[in-house]
Amino acid sequence: MFRNQYDNDTTTWSPQGRLFQVEYAMEAVKQGAATVGLKGADYAVLAALCRTSKDTNTLQRKIMPVDEHVGMSIAGLTADARVVCQYMRTECMAYRHSYDAEFPVRRLVANLGNKLQTTTQRYDRRPYGVGMLVAGYDEQGPHIYQVMPTANVLNCKAMAIGSRSQSARTYLERNMESFEDCDMDELICHAIQAVRGSLGSDDADNLTINMYVEMVKSMDPPLEADHDALSEEGMSDDDMMDHGPSSSGVPPNDISDMETTASTGGHDAH
Repeated sequence: MFRNQYDNDTTTWSPQGRLFQVEYAMEAVKQGAATVGLKGADYAVLAALCRTSKDTNTLQRKIMPVDEHVGMSIAGLTADARVVCQYMRTECMAYRHSYDAEFPVRRLVANLGNKLQTTTQRYDRRPYGVGMLVAGYDEQGPHIYQVMPTANVLNCKAMAIGSRSQSARTYLERNMESFEDCDMDELICHAIQAVRGSLGSDDADNLTINMYVEMVKSMDPPLEADHDALSEEGMSDDDMMDHGPSSSGVPPNDISDMETTASTGGHDAH
């Protein structure tokens, strides 16, 4: 990849019919940490490889919750992923406000694909440098979608993206037939084995790998907040999900004090 006269913006075609800025965005995905998504009959699982930075002690999380029934893992630029994730959260919130129901996963990723497509056709925009695996469930069961900067949206049984993800895809293809009958724990083991395969033999011996797995089940109602897999292991920049418009912003003790004060008319009871 190198600079040339045809990569100034996404509206300039090369003589070979290529859009170089879109290809650069795809290269950013290939250089990101590997992430894996797979689904069975009842579950969809996301696993992502997280590395600690040399300058900080915190992990750069690669799995982001979107709604009660949708989560996404990323490979590429985390800053771009936060913008995309916020868009998806807004779409889910607006749909729930209008219809009092969960946004169908297929329509959600289709809208996301349309949003990504606009950035490849305007000279004043650049493509999002992030690839996503979206896991969710609805009335049709669990789903795994691959969404790339080219605005291609693919419905997958299993997929891996990111750096050295070809070995992970090879593992998934070799074991794909068994995923349909796997339970939750078995799917998680397959996801971890696939991500581990993307490290290579040398890295696997010398590195400590931190894994974050998200799972959603298609048959049961949404899990309680304290057991919701989409909110486990902390959220870093995604903690804003707990402070949306539905939150009162008042601690529980203060709420009980307010109720007591209101019932006594603001004076101590005699």
